Amino acid sequence: MKRIVSSIVLLMLAGAGMAATNPPAIVPIPRQVSCNDQQSITLTDDARITLPRSEKDLRGVAELFVRDVAREEGLTLKIVEKPEGEIRLAVDPQLGEEAYLLEISAKGIDIRGGTPAGVFYGLQTLRQLLAQYGTTLPGVQIEDAPWFGYRGAMLDCGRHFFPIDQIKTFIDMLALHKINRFHWHLTEDQGWRLEIRRYPELTRIGSQRAETVLGNNSPAYDGVPYGGYYTQQQAREIVAYAAERFITVVPEIEMPGHASAALAAYPWLGCAGEGYKVQTRWGVFPEVFCAGKDSTFDFMQNVLAEVIDIFPSEYIHVGGDECPKESWKVCPACQKRIQDENLKDEHELQSYFVLRMERWLNEHGRHLIGWDEILEGGISKSATIMSWRGAKGGIAAARAGNKVIMTPNTHCYLDYYQTQHPQGNEPWGIGGYVSVEKAYSLDPYDQLDEAERPYILGVQGNIWTEYMASLAHVQHMVLPRLAALAEVGWSYDRRNIEDFRNRMKIFRRLYERNDYRYAPYFFTTEAE
Repeated sequence: MKRIVSSIVLLMLAGAGMAATNPPAIVPIPRQVSCNDQQSITLTDDARITLPRSEKDLRGVAELFVRDVAREEGLTLKIVEKPEGEIRLAVDPQLGEEAYLLEISAKGIDIRGGTPAGVFYGLQTLRQLLAQYGTTLPGVQIEDAPWFGYRGAMLDCGRHFFPIDQIKTFIDMLALHKINRFHWHLTEDQGWRLEIRRYPELTRIGSQRAETVLGNNSPAYDGVPYGGYYTQQQAREIVAYAAERFITVVPEIEMPGHASAALAAYPWLGCAGEGYKVQTRWGVFPEVFCAGKDSTFDFMQNVLAEVIDIFPSEYIHVGGDECPKESWKVCPACQKRIQDENLKDEHELQSYFVLRMERWLNEHGRHLIGWDEILEGGISKSATIMSWRGAKGGIAAARAGNKVIMTPNTHCYLDYYQTQHPQGNEPWGIGGYVSVEKAYSLDPYDQLDEAERPYILGVQGNIWTEYMASLAHVQHMVLPRLAALAEVGWSYDRRNIEDFRNRMKIFRRLYERNDYRYAPYFFTTEAE
């Protein structure tokens, strides 16, 4: 008996056999699932993963899977380049780039992907099936591909620094959810985290702060010096680690605001030229890069030259958010720049800054992403907007013909609390309230017509770390909301929150088997 059904329908078919009573609980939900009650296979420690000799790129994919299932299932698999094998991997160019087909029968398990990335995603689905059924797997055929090409998560390492082993664990979390972009926030008022060899003071001075404010910006400080940064070698290691999991690292170097750490290292970059420090509190500060000095742009270009040498990403994020204009209003060099360039005001001066950096990036084969504030003074058609202050900026940008990544704080800010009344129930957050259900309800196309929708590249969850000093805290805030946003990005057209809730009861087994700390609220009672 063969049926093509969604997991929602499968849940309704209780009593109709193994596949019906215990349906595949895959997150994100696949496009199509076909179950065959008469087929099953049991994997043992002598099971083999077969690779075509012509597909050498699949060996790394297979090796990652072998390590994962050894850890999660205690199953030891072998990789062979022979026709015979219980798990057979192949690339099928007729499929989409990230698409895959997974078929389980008594004859074995076949996974084909449009590229090695598709095969990798098929194996992530097989990990979930093993977590659900154990080593005896029911007959099933899954046809799947993502809705959006950009499915991202951002980790802020400026406020708090996370060692590379923890960054790798974070990347592993993304891979499990079929997320393909890691937006790495590397510079902030409270710390510059990336080695720039031409400017060593950025890390010698800019990566260190004297102390850190306690709690929610209380009057008290901990009195403990804090710091850390990534060498270029470590950053390359992260890029390679992510690439093995088909994740592109998108670096962010903040400009022209959130610049205190850089100004403390090189005071001549600011309008005043002195008196700067690496900030010890959270918030927005008036100290910004001087837009009137050509030496500022020389500095930024030299920094980005090293950044693009480390990161092969098509996109480079330049921030552009929360840039106070007070220092520009009283800076003779900035006012002269406004006059010389026939700019209307300081908002257009910020656009001048961003456009000048974008031209440089374009000349070097890269594209610029900025937060939605860069819209305020006008932008080029080639800039990509990351809409965080709700969806309004993204809607305006899409209507103007700019590419957009939707990451509204109303749905995608994972530093917000997960319950309405968090006192005593949740670890520190920045405030606000974004439940799993709220994240899941994100509609990246809201208010856009059919002609405007293609400008939406995808979605992203953001993790700002003012109040997250440990990876365990980050995991608690991220999981399971990351799964909700992953399903928005992968399965936009076929979501159902109650079905998602049921599937997550199985999916969270992988959190537990990998020792990922996750928030329990979604799995217990409704958030109070």
